[in-house]
Amino acid sequence: MNDKNGRYSRIEKATTVNGNIISETDLRIDGVMEGTVSTKGKIIIGKEAKVKGVLNCQNVDIEGFFNGNINVIDSLNLKSTCEIEGEVKAGKLIVEAGAVFNATCSMSNDYEGVKTLTENHEKTA
Repeated sequence: MNDKNGRYSRIEKATTVNGNIISETDLRIDGVMEGTVSTKGKIIIGKEAKVKGVLNCQNVDIEGFFNGNINVIDSLNLKSTCEIEGEVKAGKLIVEAGAVFNATCSMSNDYEGVKTLTENHEKTA
């Protein structure tokens, strides 16, 4: 996990979010989300989650439904219960038997959407 105390942010099952999220830590979505999620960490889409929009992150694990664009620097892990529609750009793609993958896929970690999240922005005095 990408948090100092070993925890991650979470959108619970009974929660619906419409909008954009920018986070420094990992995020787990178990509810309904429509919008853009950008994080330096990992995004986990739970088994009962429904997400529509854009994901920009280091790693993604998907168990539920996703429709939109995924830009992941390292690995996209599709669990057997997931259903994906849209466009994917990933460094690595891991697909379990039973996963539904109806998306175009480009295997590359060289894209601007996530690069800007991982650059160091040091302040000098």
